[in-house]
Amino acid sequence: MEMSALVLLGIFFILLFLNVPISFCIGLATLGTMLLSMDLLPALTTLAQRMAGGLNSFALLAIPFFVLSGLLMGRGGIAKRLIECAMALVGALPGGLALVNVLSCMLFGAISGSAVAATSAIGSFMLPEMKKQGYDDSYSAAVTAAAATTGMLIPPSNIMIVYAIASGGVSIAALFVAGYLPGILLGVALMIVCAGYARIKGYPVGARLPLKLVFSKIAAAVPSLLMIIVVIGGIIKGAFTATEAGAIAVVYSFVLAVLVYKEVAWADLGKILLKSTETTAIVLALIATSAAMSWILSYENIPQSISAGLLALSENPIIILLIINLILLVVGAFMDMTPAVLIFTPIFLPVAMELGVSPLHFGIMMILNLSIGLVSPPVGSVLFVACAVAKVKLEQMIKPLLPMYAAMFVVLMLVTYVPAISEWLPSVVGL
Repeated sequence: MEMSALVLLGIFFILLFLNVPISFCIGLATLGTMLLSMDLLPALTTLAQRMAGGLNSFALLAIPFFVLSGLLMGRGGIAKRLIECAMALVGALPGGLALVNVLSCMLFGAISGSAVAATSAIGSFMLPEMKKQGYDDSYSAAVTAAAATTGMLIPPSNIMIVYAIASGGVSIAALFVAGYLPGILLGVALMIVCAGYARIKGYPVGARLPLKLVFSKIAAAVPSLLMIIVVIGGIIKGAFTATEAGAIAVVYSFVLAVLVYKEVAWADLGKILLKSTETTAIVLALIATSAAMSWILSYENIPQSISAGLLALSENPIIILLIINLILLVVGAFMDMTPAVLIFTPIFLPVAMELGVSPLHFGIMMILNLSIGLVSPPVGSVLFVACAVAKVKLEQMIKPLLPMYAAMFVVLMLVTYVPAISEWLPSVVGL
């Protein structure tokens, strides 16, 4: 087992540091480990079989649908209306534009399910406006990047679908509902940081809008927000599956973006479809190779050995969960969420269950943990998108991000050690 683990990790990290695409890192590391116990032809055959088997899931069909609906939402004028709605709700509070940024990312994440899409769509509108009001560019970019991670927890979220598959049967509907309270808690924590930061820096307070204008801005965003009720409500009520909900989300976002708001031209649909195909292909390649790696991990009994090793360190759930969190925080800084979930769920979920942690609770904890990795150097994808949108250097963002990292870690600890934050709402709706 020791040799297998060393070969697997060695090949993976060597290729990763050589800047090889991560799906190839995973696939080649898996193949190299297989060659320790079988010849080349059986190893290649097994790798192909496990990759194909990893994609043989009806639930995975939801991913291309939600990717496409997210792209349509991002380009269809939805972000602008959500920002105006957020402005009407919190714009007059201390640090108003930063709070608007956070709330807009939460609302957009609840529709698109993509942190990168939220960073790009919300950042394109909010960052120039924040600059006009005297906000520092690096701070504005940091707020956008940190707030965009709420979209990983507030459904619909593609990473929740991936975790449901990796965990071997956790309900996607239950995961979707379980993400609301942690996602809102994370957003509120970031808002508290932004309000305190605004007072220290003396950032301006927005003008209070007339009540009539507030209602009109909220009303303009209602068609976009209704998608949450239609999609999540339908899943909870059992009217359709997560995959069918994804298809409905595509139709709904198409009607809004093309026919109602008319901000996506018919000529643009080809580019949007091509982009969604490209994104889906990248995600599915990661899922396929990660499924093969999960198999070789199980074949070599590596998860069982790690589980025994962790439990040998301590039988205290507080200590073990803290160790798991610290490991995942490091993993998230170097690896994208999808392969991280697929690779480490089979390793750490059995340990968590041994400690009495439910798969639902562990899933939300894991997703929140790895969401922090999206804004952590050196690999954080959301971090680099925010840098590009704001036209600032990565090192300029680190200082304003520090209090936000602290807030995110506090929320992570709360979610880890207070299971009710994740489990209460699913139990209320009967999931």
